[in-house]
Amino acid sequence: MEKFKVGIIGAGHIACKMAQTLCEMEGVEPYAVASRNYENAQGFADEWGFTRAYGSYDDLVNDPEVELIYIATPHSHHYEQARMCLEKGKPVLCEKAFTANAREAESLFKLAKEKQVFITEAIWTRYMPFSQTLRELVNSGILGRVMMLTASIGYPVSGKERIYNLNLCGGALLDIGVYPINFALMLFGNEITGITSACVKGTTGVDLQNSITFVYKNHRMAALQMTAFCSNDRQGIISGDKGYIIVDNINNPQEAVVYSANHEEISRHYCPSQITGFEYQVQASIDAIRQGKIETPYMPHSETLRVMRLLDDLRYEWGIRFPADDKEV
Repeated sequence: MEKFKVGIIGAGHIACKMAQTLCEMEGVEPYAVASRNYENAQGFADEWGFTRAYGSYDDLVNDPEVELIYIATPHSHHYEQARMCLEKGKPVLCEKAFTANAREAESLFKLAKEKQVFITEAIWTRYMPFSQTLRELVNSGILGRVMMLTASIGYPVSGKERIYNLNLCGGALLDIGVYPINFALMLFGNEITGITSACVKGTTGVDLQNSITFVYKNHRMAALQMTAFCSNDRQGIISGDKGYIIVDNINNPQEAVVYSANHEEISRHYCPSQITGFEYQVQASIDAIRQGKIETPYMPHSETLRVMRLLDDLRYEWGIRFPADDKEV
């Protein structure tokens, strides 16, 4: 079978991580990259061994050889670029947060259904095999009655433009907050009966530090923290009346340790070896495309919409509006 040709829109840090992934995957060709600046695209292509470099996104989308396009630009650009790809019949793997708001996501999924073109959100933890291991542990009974989940994530990134610029749909919530939110939804589900939250804003009006608590109908709670001010332990902890699990890093878990209620270690579970962790979302996309599907079960459109609506509700409660919120889609 010929190698599956993947193109990338954007040539920044996250695109480099995807490029490394594509270079080491079997059956995949790192085929084309596009940037607003041709020199940047060509430099990226030379560094990572891509076949084609384009100085415009249109040129990449119009390349008949491209079979999947990974969008690695700021959140503010996702809708326009994904729509352009779908209109041309190009399957899309779009970085998280999927769009600026739920209206944009709904519009893209409607178009994908009309065109019968694949599109999915690149929230990599949803595709990782270790996420299934965590679900199995939580549901195995080893923790007894599972009632509490905590998850934190933080990086000192408040000075980065993608974070502080409101026009780029910046803020901690969309950039890093999606990880604890998805961690909770993956393990505790979506039957949420109430949400409370607190937000600290920066001078540009974006959220830079947040605390969010989900209350579930079965009396479970998920307490989530995210910050762009500083690093933190990035841990996830799932607790029951017979014990608890400590997950080392909710952004890319490598280890989960199970303890008894008496704080004695019961077992350790390790993530299988990986290239970068991005390979699972790429392979899931390729598999779905080859099967003629427009979404993947790892992150179905309905789940992306659920997350986007939740993000919208939190932002509106905090009084944070993006320019995209006032645009027609």
